[in-house]
Amino acid sequence: MILYLVRHGESEWHSENRYAGITDIALTLKGVEQGIKLAEWAAQADIDLIVSSDLSRAIITATPSVQATKVHHKIDPRFREVDFGLGEGLTSDEMQLKFPEARNAFLAAPADSALPNGERGTDAVNRAFGALFELISVDRAEKVLLVAHSTLGRLMLCALTGIDVNKYRTEFPNMINGAITTIEIKNVSQPSDLYGAGTLIEFNKLP
Repeated sequence: MILYLVRHGESEWHSENRYAGITDIALTLKGVEQGIKLAEWAAQADIDLIVSSDLSRAIITATPSVQATKVHHKIDPRFREVDFGLGEGLTSDEMQLKFPEARNAFLAAPADSALPNGERGTDAVNRAFGALFELISVDRAEKVLLVAHSTLGRLMLCALTGIDVNKYRTEFPNMINGAITTIEIKNVSQPSDLYGAGTLIEFNKLP
């Protein structure tokens, strides 16, 4: 499988660097335009399937590509962003004031440590890999455009390429909104096989 992993377009919390997580935040006009630009690329990419999380910022980003390619759009909540719990809607500085110990633990091991009432990154990868394995084994798609989210995307990218998932913030500091990251995945017979099964072809390519 060739996986084209895309972070949704710019959201209304982007400029303030607020953690959106599972909160359903609208796109900015720029974010909508990024989805339209992605569709221009998708129309030429011979994609078999388009997948997105069920949050509106991912669905709206994916929709122009669905219209341009006429392929099926599968919406799967397992590709939602990591749940940041009490960190939802806060900036890093605000979290440091409200729960400094939890924030520091999250910074030290961001995949193993959840923010208060939130979700561990390792658990988010496992749910996403269950959905990704279905795309391979059930849908049997060869070229998939997946519109998802920044933290989940970077966690998946680390896991697929055999990098410690706790290093996602340093190995992949930023996924650009609307940019395309291409990963080739080979030889998996169960979801756990996805760990280390990917080869990174291209990172953060603007359409």
